[in-house]
Amino acid sequence: MASGDDKDRLKDSRREQQLFTRRAVLAGIGVTGLMGVLGLRMSQLQVAGHERYTTLSHANRMRLVPEAPNRGLIHDRNGLTLAENQPNFQLLLTPEQVPDMAATVDGLRSIMPVSERELERFHSLLRRSRRFEAVPLKIRMREEEAAAFAVHRHRFPGVDVEARLTRHYPHGPHAVHAVGYVGRINERDLRRLDQSRYAGTSHTGKTGAELQFEDMLHGHSGLQRVETNALGRVVRPLERVSPDPGQDVYLTIDSRLQRVAEDALGDFAGSIVAIDVRNGDVLALASKPLYDPNLFVNGIDSQTYTALQNDPDKPLFNRALRGQYPPGSTIKPFIGLAGLEHGMMQPSDRVFCPGHYSLPGINHRWRCWRRQGHGHMNFIDAMAESCDVYYYDLAYRMGIDRMHAFLSQFGFGRRPGLGMPGELGGILPSREWKRAARGESWFHGETIITGIGQGYFLTTPLQLAQATAILANRGKGVPPRLIRAIRDNGSLDTRELGVEPLYEQVSVRDPALWDHIFDSMEETMHGRRGTGRNAARDLGYRMAGKTGTAQVFSLAQDQEYDEDEIERRLRDHALFNCFAPLDNPRIAVAVIVENGGSGGAVAAPMARTVVDAFLDLYGEADA
Repeated sequence: MASGDDKDRLKDSRREQQLFTRRAVLAGIGVTGLMGVLGLRMSQLQVAGHERYTTLSHANRMRLVPEAPNRGLIHDRNGLTLAENQPNFQLLLTPEQVPDMAATVDGLRSIMPVSERELERFHSLLRRSRRFEAVPLKIRMREEEAAAFAVHRHRFPGVDVEARLTRHYPHGPHAVHAVGYVGRINERDLRRLDQSRYAGTSHTGKTGAELQFEDMLHGHSGLQRVETNALGRVVRPLERVSPDPGQDVYLTIDSRLQRVAEDALGDFAGSIVAIDVRNGDVLALASKPLYDPNLFVNGIDSQTYTALQNDPDKPLFNRALRGQYPPGSTIKPFIGLAGLEHGMMQPSDRVFCPGHYSLPGINHRWRCWRRQGHGHMNFIDAMAESCDVYYYDLAYRMGIDRMHAFLSQFGFGRRPGLGMPGELGGILPSREWKRAARGESWFHGETIITGIGQGYFLTTPLQLAQATAILANRGKGVPPRLIRAIRDNGSLDTRELGVEPLYEQVSVRDPALWDHIFDSMEETMHGRRGTGRNAARDLGYRMAGKTGTAQVFSLAQDQEYDEDEIERRLRDHALFNCFAPLDNPRIAVAVIVENGGSGGAVAAPMARTVVDAFLDLYGEADA
């Protein structure tokens, strides 16, 4: 039974009313506050942020899909296609439509070959893709594989074959070091490429003309505006801006002459470069060994790539642009002209060659290639018979400073200017160069061997060919070029690129000095004792040339060079440079054959083959 106090408390309705009122007011304030916050947020979203959230809403249901442009083609100067876009079948699987991925892949492998590398790449892409995105299992299917799948297509829901354009090199290894190849875009490429231009693009030029003329070949990406659902799946296309295809490029290379040069090198590692002396057009840019650029387009397997890298003959190495070799005796026409220009001798002056050369007070002997000596030599005889002693003496009297200044006018010691990535400029030694590169002073003995193209002196085949072209033009020249014309995609007309006019690069005090050089190089080829006479036998035109040999290792004072007893990779390099026809030069050629031995016996016949082919193709008068 409740006490009196409890009854009073329960019957105090006024107090209960006050308590209820306070609680109702507090609840009302709370609800009003929450409604205010909600109203404020709604105002912020629908009024202040209307434009922003409307845009986000549209972006949520619309997406821009980039479209890669068709890549421009690469042709030789006569229109032969060297790089094309070939329709290619790809086997695609869409995960959300495939009921059992493992069983489907196994079934596909039962009707067509799928390599472990393809399988590994597929699973890697599968992990990174959304379920409604098609993933390629085979990037390059043969026609018979596509036909085999078509027969069994009903067994494989979610699997389809799609045709896409893929870069293809129809002539395989032919001219690979000039044309180059494309490959998949990697992180390093992304740092240098314009992201807006390359949206949707998977490949870019990696080497050669494919890299050098990438801006012309690639074009500009297009865009397609599509409507998507909440999962990002495309519902329907809305708008499309077509991609702008790349331009077709016509190289200065003549594929016929290029093939002659590649065949002439045979199984030797080396390079042949041929230049049109009238305009700097590179007609042939051969480097051997070759490799197939098609291996790199969709990713080369590690085993094949390792084999190419470890090949001792280095097929991936572009010898024409990056191979640096001592020029040997091919430098003597330039040294001889420098001597005439500086008045170090007259053409009729004679120097006695006993087979060696010494300086007063020095015991060391610099040997001539002909151990018994040449006897008394004048300018033409010394060039034709390639007497080392004559040029030892000339170099010593002229000095390294004069030699360096004069030879640099022919482009030695700097990049020839072709513009292809990776192009090197060799080394034209000087006092300053040695002090900077080695921290040492220059010695007289280094001047002497520089006079015959040995020592620190290095040149590339392209550089030697360019210098020979300047010589053929009596001091005039232009930078070599690799592109001749361009054509917009879909157009039938090609636009010839302007040829830079020849300009004076080397000036001499008397134009007749050029005649002495021409006469001496003609005697080298057509004289009774010329070192290139065997290559010029039965020649129907007159050629100016110079043979050369570059040592791979140095011989001791009492040691003799015996090619038969030396391991092949230690044998001398064979070199040759020439221009023809003599009275109206049209083509200059430089040949370097690694470990080829004699320049006259090995390199000179290769050059003659190239010059013969050029004159057969273009004619001696109209070439």
